[in-house]
Amino acid sequence: MTSATENELRTQPETWQQAIDLLPEVRDLLPTPGERVLIMGAGTSWFMAIAYAKLREAAGQGVTDALTPTEVSPARSYDRVIALSRSGTTTEIIDVLKSVSGTPSVLLTAVADGPASEHADAEIVLDFADETSVVQTRFATSALALLRASLGEDLGGAVADARTVLGREVEQSWIDADQITFLGTGWTKGLADEAGLKMREASQSWTESYYAMEYRHGPIAIAQPGRITYQFGPAPEGLAAQTEQAGSAFVDSDLDPLAQLVAVHLWAVRRAEAKGLDPDAPRHLTRAVHLG
Repeated sequence: MTSATENELRTQPETWQQAIDLLPEVRDLLPTPGERVLIMGAGTSWFMAIAYAKLREAAGQGVTDALTPTEVSPARSYDRVIALSRSGTTTEIIDVLKSVSGTPSVLLTAVADGPASEHADAEIVLDFADETSVVQTRFATSALALLRASLGEDLGGAVADARTVLGREVEQSWIDADQITFLGTGWTKGLADEAGLKMREASQSWTESYYAMEYRHGPIAIAQPGRITYQFGPAPEGLAAQTEQAGSAFVDSDLDPLAQLVAVHLWAVRRAEAKGLDPDAPRHLTRAVHLG
C-alpha cells in the first residue's frame, strides 16, 4: 500500500500551481522591495526561509534575515515579519510574534485560525497543501513556490520539472547508498539542508549538507565508493571530478532545484521502505512541536 507521505508528495506540481495562483490575492501581505524583512520558521520551515531570504536579496529587493525563532535577536528591527508554520501552533513562532507586536507580520500556514494567527496581523492559508504526514513535503515547497513567485519568478518550468521527476523511479544504487551528502550554493543551500533533514527523518540515513565550495574544505574526506554526493543547482567547476576521484558518485541536474527536492522526497520514502521503516511514522517525531 502506498504511504500517505508518498501520496502527498506526488501532488506537489498541483499544490505549487495553486499557491502561485493565490499570489494576486495575498501580494499586499508580502514584502515590497526595499523593506527589511525577517522570515522565520522551525525545522523544514526554517530551511524554506533560508532559500527565500537568499533569493530575495539576490533579486535586490532588500535585506532579509532567515532565522529559527529561538535565534531572533532583539537588537535587530524589521519592516515586516513572515512566520512559516505548517500547523500554526509552533510555540517558538508564537513567542516571537508576540515580541514583535507593532511590526507588520504575516503567518504563512496550512491551518487557518491556529494559535499563532492570534499574534500575526494577517495569515496566508495554504490549506490545499496541508498534510496528514509528519514528514513535511508539499506544504513547505508550496510555501516556497508562492514566495518565489512573489519575487517575480516564473515557476512554469519548475512545475513541469516536478512532474518529470515524479514520473521516474529512484535508482537502486541511490536506495542502497550507505551515506549521502547534499550540496548547494546561494538559495539552494537551504534545499540541501532540507534534503538532508528529510532523508534523516524518513529513513534514519546518515546525511550531511554543506555549501558546495565548503565540501572540499574537509567534508570530502567521507567520500568513498557506495556513497553519494548530491548537488542542488549548478556545481562549482571541478567538484564533480574531484568527488568522483575520491570514489563517491556525484549527482547533479539541470532541473529546477525545487523539483530536485521533490526527487529527494521520493528517494527518502524508497530508502525508508527498503529499511522496513514506515515513512508515515518517523521515529521520535510528531506533526507539530509544542514546548511546555
